Amino acid sequence: MTSITTLAVVGHPIGHSLSPVLHQAAYQELGLDWKYLAVDVQPGELSKFIDSTDDTLRGLSVTMPHKTAALEIADDIDLISEQTQSVNTLFFDHSSGQCTTHGFNTDVSGIVNACHDVGVVSARHVAVIGGGATASSAVVAAAELGAEHVSVIARNPQKAFHLEQVGQRAGVNVSVTPLSQIEDVSPVDLAISTLPGDIEQSLHLLSRTPHAALLDVAYSPWPSRRGTEWASSGGEVISGLRMLAHQALIQVRIFVHGNPFEKLPNEESVKRAMFESVSL
Repeated sequence: MTSITTLAVVGHPIGHSLSPVLHQAAYQELGLDWKYLAVDVQPGELSKFIDSTDDTLRGLSVTMPHKTAALEIADDIDLISEQTQSVNTLFFDHSSGQCTTHGFNTDVSGIVNACHDVGVVSARHVAVIGGGATASSAVVAAAELGAEHVSVIARNPQKAFHLEQVGQRAGVNVSVTPLSQIEDVSPVDLAISTLPGDIEQSLHLLSRTPHAALLDVAYSPWPSRRGTEWASSGGEVISGLRMLAHQALIQVRIFVHGNPFEKLPNEESVKRAMFESVSL
């Protein structure tokens, strides 16, 4: 019997994830009989889960709360993972006869490309709301969008000061502001909320330039309350689902080729199938 190549998204919670829909659409379009699962892995249990799998597991998409653990598990990491200190993709390479675990970060490209989709190609001042692993990707994405300054707004600033070092590695100045002082932040061109969907944090006190955009990384539920609030005042709102789809396309490249830069066969058709699968 031929073993079926398996991939999975791991996180906690994971039931809301649309990664299986996106990835299965890609592999079907590519003619690959691969299986992609959603697995609920408790905090601190990622290594144990990987140890329980066999050689049919080709790779993992990694979401909250395992991105730091994935960084520690990887035998080597790409440049973006090094800058962010966050890994959201693990590729298990058996080509040498033993398993080498490669770590990648596709969140940064997901954020940048989601912004490009709606015409946001640059932003001088960016606000990042939240202080976790996805926030570090948001800081690097802001640098790629040409930001001169990133204001990190966090409920617990002590847990967000590490993002100043992320900014140094990415070449952008970062300051950390307590959420209670959000009104003191100077007007922003782009806000990136990295808060989970079940945290309904209003951003109405955040000053913004005319037509400033909000990328809300959370996509369930959608539209989020903060997204609806932002749009009602005339701002552009970018769904986290668009970010998810863009970063998933890079993950598919990694899982197929082991290389985030090597395009897929008929990639435009694959991308179209993926985006249509989640109604984008």
